[in-house]
Amino acid sequence: MASATYQWRFFRAGGFDQVQLERAADLLALGELDQKLWVALSCPVQGIEFDARTLQFIDTDGDGHVRPPELIAAIRWAGARLRDADLLVQGQDGVAVGAIRDDDDAGKLIKAAAQALATELGKGEADVLSVAEASAAQASHAARALAAWEAVGKDALPLGDATAAAHALVAELDAKVVDFFTRCDLAAFDERAGGVLNASEDALKALAPAALQAGASAISDLPLAHVTPAGALPLGGGLNPAWAARMAVLHTNVVTSLLGERQELNAADWQAIKDKLAPYSTWLASKPDPAAEGDGVRDLERLARYVRDLHPLANNFVSFRDFYTRRGKATFQIGTLYLDGRSCDLCVAVNDAAKHAALAGLSRVCLVYCDCVRGAEKLSIAAAFTAGDSDQLMVGRNGVFYDRQGRDWDATISKIVEHPISLRQTFWSPYKQAAKMVGAQLQKMAAAKAKASDDKLSGAAVSAVTKGVAGKPEAPPPFDVGKFAGIFAAIGLALGALGTMAASLIGGLFGLKWWQIPLAIAGLMLLISGPAVLLAWFKLRSRNLGPILDANGWAVNARARINIPFGTSLTQLARLPEGAERALTDPYADKPSRLPYLIATLVLLVLLVWLVWVRG
Repeated sequence: MASATYQWRFFRAGGFDQVQLERAADLLALGELDQKLWVALSCPVQGIEFDARTLQFIDTDGDGHVRPPELIAAIRWAGARLRDADLLVQGQDGVAVGAIRDDDDAGKLIKAAAQALATELGKGEADVLSVAEASAAQASHAARALAAWEAVGKDALPLGDATAAAHALVAELDAKVVDFFTRCDLAAFDERAGGVLNASEDALKALAPAALQAGASAISDLPLAHVTPAGALPLGGGLNPAWAARMAVLHTNVVTSLLGERQELNAADWQAIKDKLAPYSTWLASKPDPAAEGDGVRDLERLARYVRDLHPLANNFVSFRDFYTRRGKATFQIGTLYLDGRSCDLCVAVNDAAKHAALAGLSRVCLVYCDCVRGAEKLSIAAAFTAGDSDQLMVGRNGVFYDRQGRDWDATISKIVEHPISLRQTFWSPYKQAAKMVGAQLQKMAAAKAKASDDKLSGAAVSAVTKGVAGKPEAPPPFDVGKFAGIFAAIGLALGALGTMAASLIGGLFGLKWWQIPLAIAGLMLLISGPAVLLAWFKLRSRNLGPILDANGWAVNARARINIPFGTSLTQLARLPEGAERALTDPYADKPSRLPYLIATLVLLVLLVWLVWVRG
């Protein structure tokens, strides 16, 4: 439940209440806010417009998502490190030395790192150390640590540049060599052990039938050399074939260089070699991680980033203030798509359009998926079209996408998730569909007539050729008066029925008073378009941002609606600039035809005569 000890403030946007996070106290009390009131409960660290390094600091478990406990912990840590927590909501790009608390060991460490950096940069305690400067200090600290480590290592290279290879070879052979000397010690302890600890006759017999190779595991498992109480490891002949090549390299590159020329090794010699390489082993183990940072320098960068970024992150996580107030771009808005005379501000990154659309389609938002290309770079986006119509939206159309850095990308539509875009589009859709259907039927009829004409011409040509070959043509069939009379009668009945229907409609229309005629026409249009408009109105009011973001790895906790007025603001239609001048003369405009006016005049005259005749 929401805290009873802290007085929260909420604002309403998107059809639901969202918490206001304007004060540092609001941020510090987030742990007390009921998480059912959070707009989101998880957001990904990839695919959003937010500083990746800051998200890396907040995502302490490294699972690629930021969740409420991690955000709350980050805010509390930053608040504990600052003298005045109000810095968290001031939008400052970094932190000053004087703003850091030093009343505990962690604070003293951070402040010491900040003072050292300020001295290096020639800044005072009141001057802000920016995020860029703190990040550079961390990077230079890591570089200095690596350089210091390399300087110490110069005294730990008994073989110079060959030390690394020698160390690796000794480490590889150590277990096998120690095994050999241990067997020799047992043989010296008890002569009976010599025969047992060497390769048994049965083991050698087992090798006999097989096709042998020197590196076979069965051979490699045998002792390094013949075990004797003397404990001497030969460096020339008498070595296990699986290890002979590596022992030869050891003899040449390590033993001779460290101990001088010799043909065999004892246990003391082997220990001496390891002792000479021990400083290198110790130095190698102390190598700093390339990403390792001093605690103070690392936490200084962390604090600088938190001062700058925690407040904006909370307002794009706990609430969606930036998105719904349009003060700025939300973290999930990655840019703007320009296409079909519109600009779409709600664009999100997607990895798999088909997988994303399966869930995002439940948002009831018209989504256009585009493949974007900029040189060798590729990007896939989903853009929400929330104003205008979809008449000219089709797969393959091209546009331009501008990302948040201002870079332009070629964008091509790859997939469309159809949903109503506007009430205007829905109102006219029945008439557009009817016109489209009539046009399609007319095209079919024209194609059929053209085909029939072509077939008739082809038949006539074939008939002419046939007659020329056969000689006397056949007599034409006699004219069937009855057949054609029936056809003409059917045509007359059809025309009469159509005329009667038209006369009834027109008569009923003109039987009304003059002021009732527009109302009748409007009622007819409402009867046709009303159901579709009503259904679209419900769908447009119930558009939901949640499925679009959930398909990208978010966990949206609220019904983040996109109503009609807000949706209209997310897609801008093309408009002439205010004060622009227009030349209305178009030299290529279609020439006006008098035929429509003549037809309209004729219809009006017929109606007028009919009305006069009907009313006496």
